[in-house]
Amino acid sequence: MADFDPETFEEEKYTDHFAELQRAYKDAFEAMREDHGSDLIHALDQQVLNESEPHFVDGRFEIELPENPTDRVTAVDADDATLTAALDRYTDEIAARLHSLFGVERPENEA
Repeated sequence: MADFDPETFEEEKYTDHFAELQRAYKDAFEAMREDHGSDLIHALDQQVLNESEPHFVDGRFEIELPENPTDRVTAVDADDATLTAALDRYTDEIAARLHSLFGVERPENEA
């Protein structure tokens, strides 16, 4: 694992930090699947998060989703509120895993 440098994360995330990104997404997937069922989480993973983009901004990781994320989900029958809540929880879980893997403390208002 390469040392984490917030200043170079954007340009190095897919070269020097790809393994950590994969692990964070995989660990978040497993945790979410236990809580929400595999069909919903698999659909979010394959139809939304496959085109998400992790960023490190102002001391925290955040996950940028593609445009109109709930409209992309066609593999399960769920309303927008359910999808939005699950996506919010899922992206929070990914961010938490990234903080842990890179050894970066989360801001107090997010812990």
